[in-house]
Amino acid sequence: MAENEQPIIIKRVKKHGHGHHGGSWKVAFADFMTAMMAFFLVMWLVGQSDQVKKNVSEYFRDPGKYQTKGSSGVLKGSTSVLKRDGDAASTVVKQIVKKEHLPSAEEQKKMAVAAQGILNELEKQSAFQRLKKNVKLQMTSEGLRIILNESENAPAFFEPGSSKLLQKSAIILVTIARQLGQLQNSLVVEGHTDQSRTGDAGYSNWELSADRANSARQLMEVSGLRKGQVREVRGYADKIPMIAHSPEDPRNRRVSILVLYQARELAYDQMEVGSDLMAEIGDQ
Repeated sequence: MAENEQPIIIKRVKKHGHGHHGGSWKVAFADFMTAMMAFFLVMWLVGQSDQVKKNVSEYFRDPGKYQTKGSSGVLKGSTSVLKRDGDAASTVVKQIVKKEHLPSAEEQKKMAVAAQGILNELEKQSAFQRLKKNVKLQMTSEGLRIILNESENAPAFFEPGSSKLLQKSAIILVTIARQLGQLQNSLVVEGHTDQSRTGDAGYSNWELSADRANSARQLMEVSGLRKGQVREVRGYADKIPMIAHSPEDPRNRRVSILVLYQARELAYDQMEVGSDLMAEIGDQ
């Protein structure tokens, strides 16, 4: 070896990896397991009933309402958001109920007394004896709900496909109005239809449900309600059936009168105000 020649030094570097392929196999395996879980979830959902599919769809559309007490289940054996034979509208949580919006025990008692008074007056009417199965009174989280639903065999309150009230049944609304006019509570009148079509392409279930609710309001306002006592008139078409498992059931055609708790009414008055998106977009 020459005096100026540098010796060749070989360094051996030990790699501390996870096997032959490092840790990349763990990421790939995790992706595989996630894909399999999603696959089996889809396969499970395909085999479920239409009601379960609808509830799952509603959960992903608005998960907030499933987080309230008593409205957390979508499977058989759990609590559903829709009751089969109850008024579905009373079970849908539309607003976050704050503590100050909850009715007191005294107010709930007054509402129960009012409901009994309405029933006592209706019992005096011969038309009510004929339509007892078509009238329901329910206590809900919002207040007292009075439901007037149609019959399968013959019209009960409205002419078929029309918002014209039947004269022989109008006394039911008149009696209710006289009793509600003595209360300080505000009212919401709702109209609903079944899934069948009206037969007029230019007049859908949206118009029919809203017009029937408005007809009921007009009659009650000239029959005993206080001026301005009705604060809202709503038309739901066939979107909230009372008989959820049978959308074409004639009982889904109904008008509901919601007597609001005074404490609950505060939630309607305090609307959430968001940011002005138009102004924000203009500043960009």
